[in-house]
Amino acid sequence: QEQLVESGGGVVQAGGSLRLSCAASGSILGIVRMGWYRQAPGKSRDLVARITNDGRAEYADSVKDRFTISRDNAKNTVSLQMNSLKPEDTAVYYCKVDRIGRDIWGRGAQVTVSI
Repeated sequence: QEQLVESGGGVVQAGGSLRLSCAASGSILGIVRMGWYRQAPGKSRDLVARITNDGRAEYADSVKDRFTISRDNAKNTVSLQMNSLKPEDTAVYYCKVDRIGRDIWGRGAQVTVSI
């Protein structure tokens, strides 16, 4: 079965940190890039960060210098370290796998940052 297993969401106070993790099942082949997107109520789903197999990372301007993305190619996992969290970071965060074939989305993890 092809699936993405996400973990690490939750509630944190402003200025705190959370770490999101996503593991792609071993049956998923042809992965070329993995990343995280987020969607707040009433808004579109936007890129937060993504990383290629050779380690090239991209970040949304709103999270640069606060978030760090990393991956383990051997295990097909991707993580997002989120520091200095702000209330505007509150959203559902989705793991996404780009591959040669149909892309795969996780079910999403809620991240809530309180004042």
